[in-house]
Amino acid sequence: MDERDWLIIHTLYQEKNITNTGKAMFISQPTLTKRLQQIETKLGAKIVDRGVKGVQFTPEGEYLAKRATELLDTFREIKEDVDNFNHYIAGTLRLGVSNFISKYLLPNWLADFEKQFPDVEFQVETGYSKQINQLAFNQDIHIGFIRGNYNWPGEKELLFEESLCIASIHPIDLENLPNLPRIDYQTDTLYKHLTDNWWAERYSQPPLVKVTVDRGDTCKEMVLSGLGYAILPSLFLMDTPHVYQSPLQTKDGHPLTQKTWMIYHKESEKLNVVKAFVDFIKRAPFV
Repeated sequence: MDERDWLIIHTLYQEKNITNTGKAMFISQPTLTKRLQQIETKLGAKIVDRGVKGVQFTPEGEYLAKRATELLDTFREIKEDVDNFNHYIAGTLRLGVSNFISKYLLPNWLADFEKQFPDVEFQVETGYSKQINQLAFNQDIHIGFIRGNYNWPGEKELLFEESLCIASIHPIDLENLPNLPRIDYQTDTLYKHLTDNWWAERYSQPPLVKVTVDRGDTCKEMVLSGLGYAILPSLFLMDTPHVYQSPLQTKDGHPLTQKTWMIYHKESEKLNVVKAFVDFIKRAPFV
């Protein structure tokens, strides 16, 4: 069996669906089914059962799926080590980024980095900063980009700091804020605590939340539509100069801000591709 056979088992275990596995691997369904049968014959074990509930892995299949993950990790590490021996910047760079960074910053980063190192491939995981922090801790990714002051035992580079603002298409009277319609969005726990604490220090009644959406950029669009105000990081508003922005302050008059960090394990820099990307990000402009 070759690496692609193990990748078939691994992907099928994740997807639990022949059609989706074929799409993910760019293999037609009949070809994939035939190849899976050949793998089962070669191993002398039935890997999956297919019924009305879709693909179900047999006990042997469960074992092989676990080993497939381990073997694919080994294959990847071997490739990375060989590239490293040759002092060559190539291979797959595994990144974890918060949702905001994946939309507003990451595309330009990757495009600029690829111009310098065209043989590098990228595997990107997106999610909330808490999730990215955990992926980096488990070494499921090489480098993570998070927003907020999460505990991190390894290397931690401050990239930039931005203000938190009340954003509205109309001027805002802060004294009347509890009576105005607000738009909220699902976000990291630390960010929510930051804004909730700011509110609790100033108002005795809860905000008048009229709309809750799943992402910050959707929230911004709701503000632009005039549905209400929102509390947003200033970088969300770079391309909307016509929006009124009221920077938040702590009770002692300091700006309320959020920091964005690059995190990674020091030993990861032994890989040429990781070291090159870390150095690239340290030199990159952000605002």
